[in-house]
Amino acid sequence: MNPFPRRRFLLATGGTALALTAAGCSGGRTDPAPGSADDAAPVRGGRLRAVFAGGGANETLDPHLVNLFVDAARAKALFDKLADFGPDLAAVPRLAESWEPNAALDTWTVRLRAAAFHDGRPVTAADVLFSYRRIADPKRAFRARASLEPIDLAASRAVDPATVEFRLKRPYAEFPNVLAAFGAYVVPDGTEEFAAPVGSGPFRFVSFRPGRSLLLARHPGHWDGAPHLDELEFLVADEESARVSALLGGQAEYAHELSPATARAHEGRGRIAVVRLRHSAMQGFVMKTDRPPFDDSRVRRAFFLIADRRELVDGALSGAGEIGNDLFGKGCQYYPADLPQRTQDLDRARALLREAGAENLRVTLNTSPVAAGFVEAAGIFKEQAAKAGVTVEVEVGNKDTYWKDILDGGTFASYRSGAMPIESHLSQRLLTGSTTNASHWRRPDFDELYAQAQATRDPAARTALYGRMQRRLYDEGGFLVWGFADWIVATAPRVRGVARDAPANTLDWARFDRLWLA
Repeated sequence: MNPFPRRRFLLATGGTALALTAAGCSGGRTDPAPGSADDAAPVRGGRLRAVFAGGGANETLDPHLVNLFVDAARAKALFDKLADFGPDLAAVPRLAESWEPNAALDTWTVRLRAAAFHDGRPVTAADVLFSYRRIADPKRAFRARASLEPIDLAASRAVDPATVEFRLKRPYAEFPNVLAAFGAYVVPDGTEEFAAPVGSGPFRFVSFRPGRSLLLARHPGHWDGAPHLDELEFLVADEESARVSALLGGQAEYAHELSPATARAHEGRGRIAVVRLRHSAMQGFVMKTDRPPFDDSRVRRAFFLIADRRELVDGALSGAGEIGNDLFGKGCQYYPADLPQRTQDLDRARALLREAGAENLRVTLNTSPVAAGFVEAAGIFKEQAAKAGVTVEVEVGNKDTYWKDILDGGTFASYRSGAMPIESHLSQRLLTGSTTNASHWRRPDFDELYAQAQATRDPAARTALYGRMQRRLYDEGGFLVWGFADWIVATAPRVRGVARDAPANTLDWARFDRLWLA
């Protein structure tokens, strides 16, 4: 289990739609920064140097092996997926021009747009099926394999060079999630060597030094328009201080992953531009709902009411985020924004604990430095709980084994997750058979609601079903979601076109084909 680890891993799955064409949807817009010239006409030319934390000498350009943020940014520059995520985590078409289900929602027809690889070969249905079958190979360890599980790839077929018919193992109204899955890139049929990769992305390969740099050049024939930049260079610096120094010293124009403290220190001083990507990471605590004391919903509700969310965001995230409301996916499609915002209510929390026979409760809160703010949030919540008569003992664990340790161990733990569609959060973490069900929320009637949603073609009816599921979680679930953290990047002042409404994991995050140098 690895929901959103500290060392720049990504978690991704797709969005949702039924019949959809490229003309009817788009990704996140690129908003001009206040006082910037982003609304001016883009300028072509130049080399942009982007510095990320890296993966060392064993780095690869195989897009199906992406794991780190730098891997994902490189892959999206060189390759394309059939779909990707818009700012609300709904799927938007990329290489897929359209997708259409049958009446039973268990067969989907995907029409490809006219696109070509860097060597001029057209992207075809054969390339798509080869790529998906490669990812799904049980002898390999590709991250997207689990996302492709709903597809019966043996029964799926190429109808013609521009059309793929995907047969599914069961009805799946959110099938576009699969097309947008993290790592589900399309490579040329038969490709197994990626030393000098050929993709269909906006940039083509020039040179690569693993653990050091990757140089790319604009692909003038890209189906979505050629990049403004002539060249894009990825540089590696594991330490945040080195990335910031490269930016300040003119050795880079884009630095990925800054801490809130670093952002505050440089924001508004004119030397760098800070970009905060909202809703990029859910922050919270997870309660095991199948063991004492959290097998009593009154105790869980009491803990919801103990939390002072603003204090947690300000203290653990240095204010770089927004308060949560005990549900995943703030700002995403299907999020029930109409539910009342919870606030601290210590009197009601004490009353619930008395009703549950849990006065003078003592619990262990497992945490770890595996993610920024975890240990700080645990300390803050310990003090908040004491005001309700609850003794919280904070136990700091091994960051290398933390996610595995809390999946089935303990009762109460720090938790974090990157952006993903709400449907994916439900299916991966909250069904009886979910493999990353850290809250041990196992309710057959809840599973049935999910299955019903996936067999429901009408979007309004499906939205209502998701609403019922989320209201249940809001009332008695096992996730205490106290905040949503910003993901912070920075650029040189002359960089234009950076999307400001694109959480990490989405189409317009690290969208270097839309950037230019003023």
